Amino acid sequence: MNTTLQKALMAGAALALLPIVAMAQDTTAAEAVTEVAEAAAPTFDEIGPYIMTTLLFLIGGFLVMWMAAGFAMLEAGLVRSKNVTTQLTKNIALFAIAGIMYWLVGFNLMYPGDGWTIAGYVGTLFSPTVLEPVGLDAASASLDYASVASDFFFQLMFCATTASIVSGTLAERIKLWPFLIFTVVLTGFLYPIEASWQWGGGWLSEMGFYDFAGSTLVHAAGGFAALAGALVLGPRIGRYKDGKTFPMPGSNLALATLGTFILWLGWFGFNGGSQLAAGNVGDITDVGRIFANTNMAASAGAVAAMILTQLMYGKVDLTMVLNGALAGLVSITAGPLDPSLFGALLIGAVGGIIAVLVVPMLDKLKIDDVVGAIPVHLVAGFWGTMVVPFNSPDTSFVTQFVGFAAIGIFMFVVSLVVWLILKAVMGIRVSEEAEINGLDMSEMGMEAYPEFAKG
Repeated sequence: MNTTLQKALMAGAALALLPIVAMAQDTTAAEAVTEVAEAAAPTFDEIGPYIMTTLLFLIGGFLVMWMAAGFAMLEAGLVRSKNVTTQLTKNIALFAIAGIMYWLVGFNLMYPGDGWTIAGYVGTLFSPTVLEPVGLDAASASLDYASVASDFFFQLMFCATTASIVSGTLAERIKLWPFLIFTVVLTGFLYPIEASWQWGGGWLSEMGFYDFAGSTLVHAAGGFAALAGALVLGPRIGRYKDGKTFPMPGSNLALATLGTFILWLGWFGFNGGSQLAAGNVGDITDVGRIFANTNMAASAGAVAAMILTQLMYGKVDLTMVLNGALAGLVSITAGPLDPSLFGALLIGAVGGIIAVLVVPMLDKLKIDDVVGAIPVHLVAGFWGTMVVPFNSPDTSFVTQFVGFAAIGIFMFVVSLVVWLILKAVMGIRVSEEAEINGLDMSEMGMEAYPEFAKG
């Protein structure tokens, strides 16, 4: 074969092999890019805790949000029919106000990080909450916790719950707008400040105070604000006369019972979400343990109230049974993780007994609490806070008492000042005529049950 022919054949073979060589180079390059991308991408072990904790906050948050419906139904059932529309309006309005004020002021006041205005006592003032950017990538996220949006949403629900507690106590004689102005102050400033002392890393946290989900920080705090309001407002007309207490039955015990069941359900988010982590086997198992203990305490509170009212009055009192369940829930909230199921039963049962016994004590003092929020949230909150050292290590009765007293004094005194200012500036109580005829017509101009109206 001559040289010219050999060269031609070799050139043809080279041309034929060019696509194969190019393909091999492309494959090698693609594999290299894939390997680099895989090396750079975070593993599920890295992003899993962030994802699961964020999901816990979102699920827990909408369960606690459902408690707003529970409070609304409970209060609508325990007030008289002539005041139901006003009570429902207060409940949806306070939830909406809390949503705005907690964004505008509350969240960063409660969780200031390093931005304390007064270290350990007052967080960042007038700093609206800012969420993550749309489409946040893993490299820019704080993978050791959860998204800011989910944390804000979850914590907001606790703020709104505190205001709901005040609403029921002051029902049937308070003007709508003064109550809503107080709600602005409570949700924007009072609750975030006292909660920052513990959950924001403030001075109570440094001291060793322990309140897992808010027996003191939420429930007793709301109870103290309600107590201050009740003292300034005074009892309903006809409630106390000649040394006797006259009952004023609610309009709809079916609604009150429904409200209690809704609150019971929402409490699983309230306590379970307060684990604040769901990224490993231990955390998610603890959430399940919290659910079980929460349910046990509510059950024990209801049964204890049922038995006690039968012994005291010869008949079971449904309203006391409902409040007994709620008092059991409040009692376990300070420490729902550590007790055994039997321990949770004992804690809840004592809470139920408190709900029954404190009501007549308040009546003797002529403190008119329409729905029993002070016994359920304040007194049972004290019990739940003080019982923590029996089950939780590294806590002490002295520290628990100091924490409860500090938050109680702060909430009561500042709330009292706000109520007194509102009373002096615009008045907080409706007229005698309006109270007798019902707040629905005087405050709202509409009735919840118009078919039952006279005439």
